[in-house]
Amino acid sequence: MDKLFDFELTANLLGFGFVQTALLAAAVLGLVAGALGPLIVTRRMSFAVHGTAELAFTGAAAALLLGIGVSYGALAGALVAALLLGLLGGRESERDSVIGVILSFGLGLGVLLLWFYPGRASNKFGILVGQIVAIEPQNLTVLVVAAVVVLAVLALVYRPLLFASVDPAVAMARGVPARSLGVLFAVLVGVATALGVQIVGALLVVALMVTPAAAAARLTANPLRATVLAVIFAEVAALGGIILSLAPGAPVSFFVTAISFTIYLVCRVIAYVRGRQSRVVTESVAEPSPAESVR
Repeated sequence: MDKLFDFELTANLLGFGFVQTALLAAAVLGLVAGALGPLIVTRRMSFAVHGTAELAFTGAAAALLLGIGVSYGALAGALVAALLLGLLGGRESERDSVIGVILSFGLGLGVLLLWFYPGRASNKFGILVGQIVAIEPQNLTVLVVAAVVVLAVLALVYRPLLFASVDPAVAMARGVPARSLGVLFAVLVGVATALGVQIVGALLVVALMVTPAAAAARLTANPLRATVLAVIFAEVAALGGIILSLAPGAPVSFFVTAISFTIYLVCRVIAYVRGRQSRVVTESVAEPSPAESVR
């Protein structure tokens, strides 16, 4: 327990360059995940994020085997997954089955590629659950550039994309290219998912892409407020997860998912209390006063 909460050791580790690089990468990832998260929840793409992460894992495993940057492999794999999901999963009735097919294929192929890899087991483990030591300055540069591109494209298409996400039938009737926007958004999600592989790991990247937004949705239905809250929650989970993992040297993914899940539970409790209070107020207004009852 003392090792888990060794504040002096944590403070010392925060002075290392690789830790500061990891914190910067986590801050960028939290911003991107928080910005995309509410739209992912609105479009019911949580399962798609998981499927995309599996092909990002496959790409990262291939890059590890070939001796090139893991971030590049994860990005390539996630983009392939996003395009497949966007093109093959256009019909809502087919979406889950398409995601399941891609997810299982990606995971199986990734496991095979890791089996061929002759290097250290820690590198294999890091792809699955995150490894902040592997985040080098050049990886941070790739992450920042990709994040800027994702946020810039999202800002350009946000209004029609939100319209198509909330009411796709009406949006298409108004001439909004909902199908094209869906493919584009899938690509943005794929890029963001790839960015989280080295920090959170391919298996649990959904903790940053979905959970903060799901928590924010419990507190507000306003898209702008939900996005701001999702960014805050994602930043707290990403940065807090790295800081808490330093002293024990445990995988970052556990702490990120634990913080995200705690935030989600707290938001559910707040939403429940608000709902009860509003029902009490509504019932008290609806009940007639004693004088009105006599009349």
